Amino acid sequence: VGGDVRLTSESLKLALSQGLQDAGTDVLDIGLSGTEEIYFSTFHLGVDGGIEVTASHNPIDYNGMKLVREGSRPISGDTGLRDIQYLAEQNEFPPVDSEKRGGYKKISIINDYVEHLINYINPSLFKPLKLVVNTGNGAAGHVIDALEKRFSELKIPITLIKIHHEPDGTFPNGIPNPLLPECRQDTTDAVLMHDADMGIAFDGDFDR
Repeated sequence: VGGDVRLTSESLKLALSQGLQDAGTDVLDIGLSGTEEIYFSTFHLGVDGGIEVTASHNPIDYNGMKLVREGSRPISGDTGLRDIQYLAEQNEFPPVDSEKRGGYKKISIINDYVEHLINYINPSLFKPLKLVVNTGNGAAGHVIDALEKRFSELKIPITLIKIHHEPDGTFPNGIPNPLLPECRQDTTDAVLMHDADMGIAFDGDFDR
C-alpha cells in the first residue's frame, strides 16, 4: 500500500491497512508514493496485490484507491472489482481472529524504483539537457530528488529546474492536472525564464 499527498490519504491508508490485516493479509507500506511506484512495487516484490490511496488529478476534496492484482495486473469491473463491491454491500464479515491477523511493515523501494527507471536509458548517450520539472506539490518530488542524485553519480549531464516541488496536500498552486492549460502555465513560464530544453509537469500521483 501507498498514498499520495492529499490530506486524507494517510488516514485512509492506515484504515485500509488495518482492514487488510484483520482479514489476515500481511501489509507492506511504502509510504508517500505515486501510483507508478505501487505498480512497480507489486511486480518487483512479487506480492499478491497493490493499492494506492489517491484521487489522482481530481479536486482537492476527492480521494479514492487504485488497485492491482499480482503482477500489477489491473482490477476492473469484470476482473474482481464487482466482487469487492458485492462483498462490501453484503457487509457480512466474520469476526476478527487475532491469531490470524496479518502483519504490518514499513518499507522503502525508492532505490530499486530509481534503478528501474535508469535502466530505460543509456547514460553514455546523453548530451547536456536542462529540464523544468513541475511536480505540482504532489507525490513525485522524492522520486525526482532521487533521480537527480543518481544522474549526478552516473555523470549524466541533466540539470533539473524544480518548481512547486514540496509535497503539500493543500495544493497551494492549484490541483496538479497537466491536462488543463491553466495548470501548464507555470511550467511554460519556467521553461522560458530558464531557457530550458523542455518542461515536464506531473499530476498528484504522477501517473500522467
